[in-house]
Amino acid sequence: MDTIRIALSQINTIVGDLRGNKDKILSSIRAAAGKGADIAVFPELAVTGYPPEDLLFKKHFVRENIKYLKDIAARVKDMMVIVGFVDSKGPDIYNSAAVIQDKKIIHVYHKRHLPNYGVFDEKRYFAPGSGDKVLRIKGFSFAVNICEDIWVKDVPRVRADFLINISASPYHFGKLKEREKVLSAKAKKLRIPILYCNLVGGQDELVFDGRSAAFDKSGRLAARAKAFSEDMILLDIPALPRSKISAMSDNEEIYSALVLGVRDYVHKNGFKKAALGISGGIDSALVAGVAVDAVGKDNVLAVSMPSRYSSSETRLDAEKISKNLGIKFKEIPIDGIFDCYASALRAHFKNAAPNMAEENIQARIRGNMLMAFSNKFGYMVLNTGNKSETSVGYCTLYGDMAGGFAVIKDVPKRIVYELARHVNKKAGQAVIPESVFRRAPTAELRPNQKDQDTLPPYDFLDKVIDLYIEKNRSFCEIVKQLGDKDTVAKVLGMIDVNEYKRRQAAPGVKITPRSFGKDRRVPITNKFLEAEYGKDDK
Repeated sequence: MDTIRIALSQINTIVGDLRGNKDKILSSIRAAAGKGADIAVFPELAVTGYPPEDLLFKKHFVRENIKYLKDIAARVKDMMVIVGFVDSKGPDIYNSAAVIQDKKIIHVYHKRHLPNYGVFDEKRYFAPGSGDKVLRIKGFSFAVNICEDIWVKDVPRVRADFLINISASPYHFGKLKEREKVLSAKAKKLRIPILYCNLVGGQDELVFDGRSAAFDKSGRLAARAKAFSEDMILLDIPALPRSKISAMSDNEEIYSALVLGVRDYVHKNGFKKAALGISGGIDSALVAGVAVDAVGKDNVLAVSMPSRYSSSETRLDAEKISKNLGIKFKEIPIDGIFDCYASALRAHFKNAAPNMAEENIQARIRGNMLMAFSNKFGYMVLNTGNKSETSVGYCTLYGDMAGGFAVIKDVPKRIVYELARHVNKKAGQAVIPESVFRRAPTAELRPNQKDQDTLPPYDFLDKVIDLYIEKNRSFCEIVKQLGDKDTVAKVLGMIDVNEYKRRQAAPGVKITPRSFGKDRRVPITNKFLEAEYGKDDK
């Protein structure tokens, strides 16, 4: 029986880089042709990069993307190419897939189902498409659709030998299992193979994990591309022999997402180097490890900025971690600078007891120091705050929140510890010293300070955050599940009143189903305080 060879090309595009994306697509077409492919498949909106967001309101941007698509088409011969782009018909634009053959665009499919939840707002930009068309090549018939079209409950029955879905499906932990369950079920229901081509790469806070895949008509996973890196998988239809399916541990998966997100944010925005404040604590240790894998140890600067409240143990650990990772290390004590602030404010703070004002001054001094290195030497400053802290506002505006990219802003504290263990496991040695894991978390902004002076234990805090933010549970539902009504009320109050801080935070890698930012849009001026309204409920 005759076969055709299909190349699923998961590429890392850059939003708005029409020329660069075109060149990458053409290079991949040549590679696929060299491997005997009859069809080369590319991700959703590969020409423009995904998501182009309000660039789509620029008519000239849409025109240019079509111009570059036609340039791609003019260079395609002896094979078929399927590539995502933005089509324009009258006043409407469409999230589209072009089918190219013999230097011509022979068909354009318009995405029918436009997601408008979570990080997606495609109804803001695109008109929905309609209709399907069966295409043919070398005696085989197939259809094309785009991302959400395969996720809807009632996928139209396709009278074809196989279905190709091009996608830009962003990562969060657990997404792979969810995605492959859907694809498997649809292949089984339609009784035809489904070939799925996904985007890979980081775009602002989103990371696309790749892992393009093929499912046979029984729903069996036959092949999967690499995770978090560009790849091309070759599939011979109709055989679809089972290939080796690689698996990642949970921690390896999340860590890889962080690395890719940092690497692409730094490099795609024109930076080569990264700097961070290193305290000797677990958060900055993890961020330093991610930075090394993202941009290389020679391009990372760690700055320790101890104050009178910094212990000798944390100062020593900060230096140890930097040495173990092989990164540049500087120690700049801030007591002298703090004294200057205290002196300038002494008359104005007269008779006022020390409070968070003095604590925040220390954090802001450190933020200023890091931004000075950024401005002077071109470092991208990496923020080290985690999701647990960000959720409840246990962070300082213009202080420890300063920076260009907040690496672990969507990583709960309990997972920070797991990922730090992963850093050591990957290195085969204690890159992060055991003392860092054992030490009670502390900001070291006042004598003998511990995070638990202000916050409940992180294990409990993270459960509240998961229920309230990820699962959108009410105060009463959370208390029913976890108990400790007073602590839950305190935590929800802290979350509710600190939206103004989160709105001013740097972007960071999304790794949970509901991250801060596009996933969760809560008004800053807001009197619906969950715990207050839930107190009288039974």
